[in-house]
Amino acid sequence: MEKTVAVGFNEQFKEANETRCRYRVMKGTAGSGKSVNVAQDYIIKLQDPLYKGINLMVVRATEDSNQLSTFSELTGAIERFGLSSLWRVTTNPMRLKCKVTGNEIVFRGCNDTRAIERIKSVSFRQGKLCWIWIEEATEITSKAFDILDDRLRGILDNAHQYYQITLTFNPINAQHWIKHQLWDMNSPDIFTHSSTYLKNRWCDEAYKARMERRKLTDPEGYKVYGLGEWGNAGDNILSNYTIETVDKDITHYDAVLQSQDFGFTHANCILQVGYKDGDMYILKEIYEHDKYTNKLIEQATVEGFSKHILMYCDSAEPDRIAEWRNNGWRAYAVHKNPGSVAAQIDYLRGRKIHVDTACIGTAKEIQQWRWKRTSNGELTDEPLEVEDDAMAALRYATEPYRRKHRMRTMTKQSLGL
Repeated sequence: MEKTVAVGFNEQFKEANETRCRYRVMKGTAGSGKSVNVAQDYIIKLQDPLYKGINLMVVRATEDSNQLSTFSELTGAIERFGLSSLWRVTTNPMRLKCKVTGNEIVFRGCNDTRAIERIKSVSFRQGKLCWIWIEEATEITSKAFDILDDRLRGILDNAHQYYQITLTFNPINAQHWIKHQLWDMNSPDIFTHSSTYLKNRWCDEAYKARMERRKLTDPEGYKVYGLGEWGNAGDNILSNYTIETVDKDITHYDAVLQSQDFGFTHANCILQVGYKDGDMYILKEIYEHDKYTNKLIEQATVEGFSKHILMYCDSAEPDRIAEWRNNGWRAYAVHKNPGSVAAQIDYLRGRKIHVDTACIGTAKEIQQWRWKRTSNGELTDEPLEVEDDAMAALRYATEPYRRKHRMRTMTKQSLGL
């Protein structure tokens, strides 16, 4: 089968699309077009007979998050180029197969032991796993990356085949392992690339205007999401955290509670938090947009949150708290008073915080939660209220302990066990 198509690419990605380095590390701003470009690049290459025998695995922290991101980008590229007749697309499980070459694309997560085992068991009817695309790569751990890297090994059949891992991400934190282990390394095996929305030929004027507003309201955030610079850890509110696999057995902890920051267009975040020996452990999260309270209640039940555990909620939404209570949940409003935000932050800064790798919303926010700056560029003692929904829920989770200045053990009976 032969088909001629017109393919539009951004000039800023030409070198990135041509490199054969084992590691293709692509940081960029929001709206730079990096993910769209990578999806197009893979679709064009994987249906080229020269690359027959190459298969692609697409990875995000959670497998389901591929549905509205990488899977949509890849199928969207197929549709834009009018290539639907050349590809077989299945949604359950998510999988793409080119009818011309037999090359396949599979989708995986890497945030827990079961997900890692699914990565290790990936196989194809023909050819080998040669390419891996890690989208939102700052969401995954260095350990997970090493496991993925180990999958690309063995002798290849011909000179057109090569191993490559592509990482696409916003550079949210200059302390991230990607910067130290890949970006800053001077190695012929590593290709690094920066892109911005300013060089995206398809970036619309409304989006550019939005980013110009962000330059004024959040200059530090604009450096990351507008200019593609590494986030300045010196502005970060918290540094006393680790992102790791956390024990989900609530009986392991001295105390467990739940907290919620309400949202709709911005994220509605629900956390389950354990305390042990003074440390805080984020066991699980719900981090959703555009979802009504009744649906969140259903989701919380399915995902193992407990009606019997106290839930501390944003006091600005009494009607939504009442809806949770009417459905049998022990939901209560936090007490807001002058200085309470500062006190909550002080409490958080005074202990180690362990974030489970599955809590990708919390992990992302905690790495970029920053202090406000004045118009003169001086740091203030107020947090910047941008993408801080999980951080608000985390603050609420401190309430019963920072106010009483002591820890209390919750019995199994109080936990509903």
